[in-house]
Amino acid sequence: MAVTVEVAFGQYGEWAVLQVAGELDLVTSPVLRQRVHDAVADGRHHVVLDLSDVVFCDSSGVGVLIATRRLIRSCQGRLRLILPGRSSEDGSHVDRVLAALGVRRLFDVYPDVTAAVDDEARPLSA
Repeated sequence: MAVTVEVAFGQYGEWAVLQVAGELDLVTSPVLRQRVHDAVADGRHHVVLDLSDVVFCDSSGVGVLIATRRLIRSCQGRLRLILPGRSSEDGSHVDRVLAALGVRRLFDVYPDVTAAVDDEARPLSA
């Protein structure tokens, strides 16, 4: 079975929204890294990564998320992640991985795109 990731781009006002589906690992993480770099190169410094449909994430995927955070901060932008809430039946694999590695607190996490692109919405607690 081939390991795949799909990254779809959307624009919501000043926010670039990258919807990620599939697996983030050593093979597929460079795809997300490149899409983030493309968005920033196009002048989009407010980025939402919708990770709701990511079913697997290893340390390579976490590395891309941390590198994305660093890149966005370097250009005075904002990064927000969308992860299914902890109250959902399975929760989010990515949320569990970030929490287990102790880096969940580095990210502003929102439950959906509507909340993530709303400047009045508050992030979910870590």
